[in-house]
Amino acid sequence: MTDRDVRVGSSPDAYAPVLVGERKLGAGASQWLALAAIALAAIAADQLTKHIVTGRLQLDEGVHIVGPFWIRHVQNSGIAFGLFAQATAVVIVVTGLAVAWMLAFFARSGSRHPVLPVGLGLVIGGSVSNLVDRVRLGYVTDFIDLRWWPAFNLADSFIVVGVLVLLGALMHAERPPRRQHLRDASSRPS
Repeated sequence: MTDRDVRVGSSPDAYAPVLVGERKLGAGASQWLALAAIALAAIAADQLTKHIVTGRLQLDEGVHIVGPFWIRHVQNSGIAFGLFAQATAVVIVVTGLAVAWMLAFFARSGSRHPVLPVGLGLVIGGSVSNLVDRVRLGYVTDFIDLRWWPAFNLADSFIVVGVLVLLGALMHAERPPRRQHLRDASSRPS
């Protein structure tokens, strides 16, 4: 006997590999449409709320909503927690590169998981909305103030939620399949 890999299939000889249908992982039209719709909705919601806040509140003015929740007009030239406030140009370039990388990743892997358009759509939408502000104004408008956390905006929230969706999908994909109990299998009709 030889150590050849014998494959059963429809090939004329048992030694030729059988072609296996492969699922394309690249994003199709429906995934691109979902990604664009979610990203555009995130951009629109963030830009609208920033426009309302800047139109109704003076800089550093706030309105108490409930408990620790305030709406306070703040300008942030940095990124999270005000980091890199003096490096706006670097933040713009890095954000642009990150968005380009996410789009390239999505082009190659958009159909890998059904929530990928949602997670990446939120992250891209939030990133682009803040990027637009940085390019146009040199800062972003933050307005959600919880008093115990630095002020943030909807774009920041979309980025965090998008990352959590992506992490959840990754963790779910890494879980081993659930085994059915013998009792469940034996109760099924044959």
